Amino acid sequence: MKLWLAMMIALTLALSGCEYLPISGGQLDGKVAPLPDAWSVVAAPDIIQLETNPNDPYSVNLWIIGDGADLYVYAGANRATWVEHIEQDPRVRLGIDGQLFELRAERVHAADEFKSFSDKWEAKYGNRPRNEDVAESYLFRLLPRGRDTPGVQFPAGDAQSRLEDHLNRAFHKPIG
Repeated sequence: MKLWLAMMIALTLALSGCEYLPISGGQLDGKVAPLPDAWSVVAAPDIIQLETNPNDPYSVNLWIIGDGADLYVYAGANRATWVEHIEQDPRVRLGIDGQLFELRAERVHAADEFKSFSDKWEAKYGNRPRNEDVAESYLFRLLPRGRDTPGVQFPAGDAQSRLEDHLNRAFHKPIG
């Protein structure tokens, strides 16, 4: 019994200084912030929090790559719970330094984009991603939520609605 207790205390102390633990949490706290024009500075921390599953929030600590307008989270070949959530509902919230960014996740399928991500990953973390086969890996680009994002509703009559209505009328006129 004493040996077990000593091992548990040692394990707790060893892990308490580790900020990257694959332990999930619930809804993130913070203030929703406007999206930046470029993610390089905002995504500078090594570890961020990602919240998935808006109806029953689930959050994890992840490594992130932000470069200009590009922002990525990566699960490797691991079909983690957060990956499954994104496949069901692409709405995510990113937590960085007390700020929350409401985004949508889109899986990357292009090999050239994956290579560019891998180069940035290596520059930031000092090693290449473990599995660089884009077909086997779960790499997600985080993008602004748009009108086509499931679960997102914009008020009727807002500027975006009026612009979309105008464009639909202009470009979808009946022929004949």
